[in-house]
Amino acid sequence: MIVFDLECVNGHSFEGWFDDSEDFEQQQNQGLLTCPMCETYAVARKLSPVAVKTSSSASFDGNAPQDLMAAIADKITTFVENNFENVGSNFAKEALKIHYGASDARNIRGTTTAEEDAVLKKEGVPVVRIGSRRDNHTDKDDLN
Repeated sequence: MIVFDLECVNGHSFEGWFDDSEDFEQQQNQGLLTCPMCETYAVARKLSPVAVKTSSSASFDGNAPQDLMAAIADKITTFVENNFENVGSNFAKEALKIHYGASDARNIRGTTTAEEDAVLKKEGVPVVRIGSRRDNHTDKDDLN
């Protein structure tokens, strides 16, 4: 199955599910596609912001979405490890220094406690949380 973003001549956007692109073309040529809002037959495919191409011989594996997410998480982790300075448990202190100009701006990563999280939030320090490799919910890996 494939999902296409469709749009009618009146600007209504909606999705259509098809066996493949040939199925879409056949339905369009036979006048079977209509806009669900205004019922016009003048419907065309829109460019989709994301596309995933697989080989025609590939079969759907129920674990494919999890495998894809794991691969993306691995890439993010590798990027952060290679491009962010690990300041460890000094994350909150370093983030505050950077925030107030006492330290040069740079990408950092490290851990915080719940109390430090609250201080960073109160001070308006922009922090992106990417999850912890540990099961301890009070320590988190952060980026600034």
